[in-house]
Amino acid sequence: MPAKAVCVLKGEVNGTIYFNQPNCSSPVEVTGEISGLGKGLHGFHIHEFGDNTNGCISAGAHFNPHGKDHAGPTAADRHVGDLGNVEAGSDGVAKINLKDSVISLEGEHNIIGRTVVVHADPDDLGLGGHELSKTTGNAGGRLACGVIGLAKI
Repeated sequence: MPAKAVCVLKGEVNGTIYFNQPNCSSPVEVTGEISGLGKGLHGFHIHEFGDNTNGCISAGAHFNPHGKDHAGPTAADRHVGDLGNVEAGSDGVAKINLKDSVISLEGEHNIIGRTVVVHADPDDLGLGGHELSKTTGNAGGRLACGVIGLAKI
């Protein structure tokens, strides 16, 4: 059975992200738009908790049920929530259109009820050599976040 989810991002920037998984063995299609960003790359991750009671900080760390190091979305070993970067144009808008085979809308890697966070800086994909590279990608502050919820099909 196909599954769909949605996340409304609120904070210093705003956006809406859609998640579609046509069947349990297919990649999750991630689409949407974020506005109000500075031009360039911004870290884009799924964080472990669907809790925004104290702003985006309540979302906890990246969703990482297997205790792996931070990496890029195409790395063999990565956090489940490592989706890399989104890129905003000179208009401050990032259009998102990606597929990911690690996250899921059901089962062990289910992201429903967790939080999407958009960061201030580029994600170095664990390759930057900074002390935070292997945990956060040194992606900087949290500009906006939102809880992922089931969407009407």
